[in-house]
Amino acid sequence: MNIVIIGKGNVATNLDYAFRKKGIACEMVSSREGLDQLPPANVYIYAIKDEALAEVVAQVKGKERAMHLHTSGSMPITVFGEDKPHAGIFYPFQTFSKVRVIEDFSTVPLFFEARGIDDISAVYSLALTITSHVYETTQHDRERLHVAGVFTNNFTNLMYTMAAELLKNTHIPFSALLPLIDETSAKIHSLAPRDAQTGPARRGDENVMNHHMDLLNDEQKAVYRLLSEEIKKRR
Repeated sequence: MNIVIIGKGNVATNLDYAFRKKGIACEMVSSREGLDQLPPANVYIYAIKDEALAEVVAQVKGKERAMHLHTSGSMPITVFGEDKPHAGIFYPFQTFSKVRVIEDFSTVPLFFEARGIDDISAVYSLALTITSHVYETTQHDRERLHVAGVFTNNFTNLMYTMAAELLKNTHIPFSALLPLIDETSAKIHSLAPRDAQTGPARRGDENVMNHHMDLLNDEQKAVYRLLSEEIKKRR
């Protein structure tokens, strides 16, 4: 088997590494050039931005026998037209960076979709070569998983950024927050997120919350107020 990954970004880099580590021939190509002369492959994986996906897929011609997969959490399988009868979705659910390649891909959940029983079996087998956590899913469920990922990862990282900004003019390094971050993450391996919630909003401690508000600028106050109200609703 050989795989061509269209794209050279974060997801592409990590998938390329994962397949190569398992001894599978894999090659990354740019989505911006040479799509009319792609090297032959059994599988073409489109690891590119959602807004470019349909345009790039349309430029790939003459690969009817190959499997065509995209890695988007929100784009439908119908982005692949009739000229690509063997098509599906290959969605690894993790945060990826080029500068921090995931060494052990076997723990990464991978959600897939495909057309027809034979293609479902083929994509499932492909996924199992790099991870033991493989799940067939639907467009409905995958879209909601993608949004859940934004809350879990992207919004959480924004909170880290805002916390770092709050400490900027102090003598306290951001690293002082790392044990708290680690324990917060560790707790939800054994507790439901709602049960793990702590803090002044969870306790209904208005005095502490009002004092915090006095320390914040308008942007920070808006975020603090919104999130505190949501926590209080779930007490």
